[in-house]
Amino acid sequence: MIKKDGLKYFTYVTLALLYLAAICFAGPRELASGLRSLILCRDALITDYFELVGYGPAFLNAALVMTLSMIMIEHAELPYTGLTIAAVFINTGFGFWGKNFVNILPIHFGTMLYAKAHHTSMSRYTYTALFATCLSPFVTELTYILPFGMWGNLGVAILAGLFMGYVLPPLSQHTASMHMGYSLFNVGFSGGILAFVLFCVLKSFGISSEPVFIWKAERHMGLLVGVFVYLAAAFVLGWYMNEWKFKNLRKLIKHPGRAVADFVLLDGPGVTLMNMSLTGGAALVYAMLVGGDFSGPVLGCLFTVFGFAAFGAHIRNYLPVLAGVFLATMITHYSPGEAGMLIAAFFVVGIAPIAGQFGPIWGIIAGMLHACIVMCTSLMYGGLNLYNNGFSCGWVAIIMVPVIESFMHGYEVRKMKRKAKKEQKVHDS
Repeated sequence: MIKKDGLKYFTYVTLALLYLAAICFAGPRELASGLRSLILCRDALITDYFELVGYGPAFLNAALVMTLSMIMIEHAELPYTGLTIAAVFINTGFGFWGKNFVNILPIHFGTMLYAKAHHTSMSRYTYTALFATCLSPFVTELTYILPFGMWGNLGVAILAGLFMGYVLPPLSQHTASMHMGYSLFNVGFSGGILAFVLFCVLKSFGISSEPVFIWKAERHMGLLVGVFVYLAAAFVLGWYMNEWKFKNLRKLIKHPGRAVADFVLLDGPGVTLMNMSLTGGAALVYAMLVGGDFSGPVLGCLFTVFGFAAFGAHIRNYLPVLAGVFLATMITHYSPGEAGMLIAAFFVVGIAPIAGQFGPIWGIIAGMLHACIVMCTSLMYGGLNLYNNGFSCGWVAIIMVPVIESFMHGYEVRKMKRKAKKEQKVHDS
């Protein structure tokens, strides 16, 4: 049973660990007051819940967000595939910085209205609803910046959340064709486009929002050790599920990763969990080596890398783009340990398929380009799209893939011409 439904059980164990961490870090009164403060605060990038309300309430909020995600999965009766794992874990990760179990609800209901209006089962749009919560800071922000009073602002914010949840399903279907599956964060790209439009509309009425920066600049060594143990346990469980063998792991890392690449369906849950552990571990080791803090966003990013290692990312296609981000810091004025670059190093996993499809050199170039673009895009929507790196990944894929394909096509044409000339010379002689 564990081997068959291992990923599902592992997800439930992760949920239990989050609740356990919450009660270990804080008492009931601190959890309640911290959670209240967290719900009422602004959530624009970057809002670190570790720094804002403390470890206990942050873990409790992440657990509640994960609970809602899993309830939606269970209600839709969806199997625990790679896409399921990616959707659940990215939501859990952002439960440490930007999403709370209140501001995501209007967006969920908006997607439900879309499914109902199109006479379609909600199960078809459950994943879109989960990813669409990247715009949840808009819901919170509108309650503060609009001029209609508390209840008026709240009503408009809820309507805006419903609108965003309604619009993103068709928009994300369209944007998927733009990057041709080379960005794993498709809704991050479509969400960025919608956030930019909404931000411009607000600004035209003299209403604006500014990014924030709340960041816990420290490493909690006990928590850090606990995360490494968690990753190691995930590998051992995956190894057990894979019958104590490494079979199919080599096959998995040969996949380009271009969407849709669901490793659970392609290679099995055991080897997928092993890959999740290795890829997440590589990201965390990198963060520690460059002197990064172990803040809420860093833990949230780790959950995202961990989840998408079940859906397109693996150690072979992630390392080149990660190296690209690091190399970019060597020739620009950015530091690899600063918050923006540290987050970019995790989320560059979204364009790992470029390295998987076209090779490590192109992957390094893609990573370097991502590092440059992502530091500018947040200002386009006042930090109100949580998947800012997903927006950047979409642009990198749109720009690079046609160029790479054109270059490779030209190279193949020239190669064939040289071969034909050589054969002609041999024939003439």
